[in-house]
Amino acid sequence: NIPIKLNGSIYNLCEILKFVAGSAAEAELGALFLTAQKIKIIPRTLEELGHPQPPTPVHCDNTTAVGISNNTLKRQRSRAMEMRYFWVADQVENKILDVCNHPGKENLADYPSKTSHPTQHHIKVRPFYQHMDNSPRLLQRAPTLAL
Repeated sequence: NIPIKLNGSIYNLCEILKFVAGSAAEAELGALFLTAQKIKIIPRTLEELGHPQPPTPVHCDNTTAVGISNNTLKRQRSRAMEMRYFWVADQVENKILDVCNHPGKENLADYPSKTSHPTQHHIKVRPFYQHMDNSPRLLQRAPTLAL
């Protein structure tokens, strides 16, 4: 298990979906769609400045949304979902995005949606989100569950 290098998140989205999601997977796919729309300009700008970019990594903690994005799950079972969300799968296929599954313990963008004790927040979590002398450089991978 290779640790995750912490070099800072470029973009974290916090927005309310305009559509009522019928499932957690649809809500996550909707969040992926909104994030992908917003971040698409960043690599394009860097490429136009002469800095070629690999597919932009996008972290998601919902395996169904990741499977739909990467075309490893059948779309037929997700017909009821908002069709515009499948644009993310097209971006992955065109090698513009790289949607990866990262459990909540590896996904730093997941933290703001959780509740925490106020005193523990400042002591344990702030170094991950704000550059400080004691900010970690690596994040250990979450343990995988044996089936």
